[in-house]
Amino acid sequence: MQNIQMKPLPQDILDKLLENGRASAANEGGIDHVPVVKLFTPDAGATWLLSEVDPDMPDFAFGLCDLGLGFAELGSASLEEIATVRGKLGLPVERDLHFHTDHTVGEWATLATKHGGSISTALMHEKRMKS
Repeated sequence: MQNIQMKPLPQDILDKLLENGRASAANEGGIDHVPVVKLFTPDAGATWLLSEVDPDMPDFAFGLCDLGLGFAELGSASLEEIATVRGKLGLPVERDLHFHTDHTVGEWATLATKHGGSISTALMHEKRMKS
């Protein structure tokens, strides 16, 4: 099987993640940012809504993470490790090019909990509400 890698995040997204990380580091207790990027596995149901990276360790992103088991949780994840995740078909993690939200990461966590714990279910519900 071919070892296909996740495409690197564009510089503008990395810059915004870092900007948010610096703002959170400067504010005791952090800031509940709007996600900058949505990453997902097309063949495994894993989803990451990432809002910031640690300015001292930019490989570590913070956001809402769901490994496809229906238990989304707020926390940190290594961008390097996310890039190695594969689903059943061996497909790499992708960036949702059409993702845009006004909800903060904390609000997404509440929505995921309200809709069974899954980011995907919360996203589908929100999409239906906008239609």
